[in-house]
Amino acid sequence: MNQQKYYKENANDVVHFLEYNAERPHLIIPEYGRHLQKLIDQATFIKDREERNKAAKYIIQVMGSLNPHLRDVPDFQHKLWDQIFIMSDFRLDVDSPYPIPTREVINLKPERLDYPQKNPKYRFYGNNIKYMINVANSWEEGEMKSALVKVIANHMKKSYLSWNKDTVEDVVIFEHLYELSDGRINLLQSSEELLNTTDLMRTNKKVSNKSQVGNGQKIQKSNNFKKPQNGKKPFVKNNNNQK
Repeated sequence: MNQQKYYKENANDVVHFLEYNAERPHLIIPEYGRHLQKLIDQATFIKDREERNKAAKYIIQVMGSLNPHLRDVPDFQHKLWDQIFIMSDFRLDVDSPYPIPTREVINLKPERLDYPQKNPKYRFYGNNIKYMINVANSWEEGEMKSALVKVIANHMKKSYLSWNKDTVEDVVIFEHLYELSDGRINLLQSSEELLNTTDLMRTNKKVSNKSQVGNGQKIQKSNNFKKPQNGKKPFVKNNNNQK
């Protein structure tokens, strides 16, 4: 027998069958890989509708095998069916147990969020103070509104002391409150007194110390270690040779 075990291939024929990423089509959902994308592309060209439905269900099973713990969850099944239509570029015509998405719904952009004031004049108060002031303005005059205004003013003073100076006059807080409320809350002529600066600073220190409790406990535990006397290393019995 003179059959050749190996035969020489033509280099041009070998290179002809190579696929380069630059020449391949774009992957819509790259997480599933190119093989699954090819399966979906082949399913779109199946003429028989029953066979096309079988192929789509098989592809759904393959997609679900990547997350087996979620494969039988109804919401996850809905997501897989939506993704198979998206990956087929909405060309797959099969019977879906869920509403078939459209290109317009998928490409629909969410509404723009209305952000709060971009450059507040007094940034150290925060945006929540402005919301609280607006709520106070919407209330009727009475004890409840007076109590809320007092709480807002004390919180403004505490915020001011946290980010600025160690002391601040109540008149400064009243002026800022008058400005932020558009002149509707006026405490400049009242005899109202806010909390003492020392009490507010003590409250701020308590809050900051709470965040250091965990570190302090670790340091205390490490200090419980007793050093050996006379600089000698303590004897430690080795129990590895026990019978």
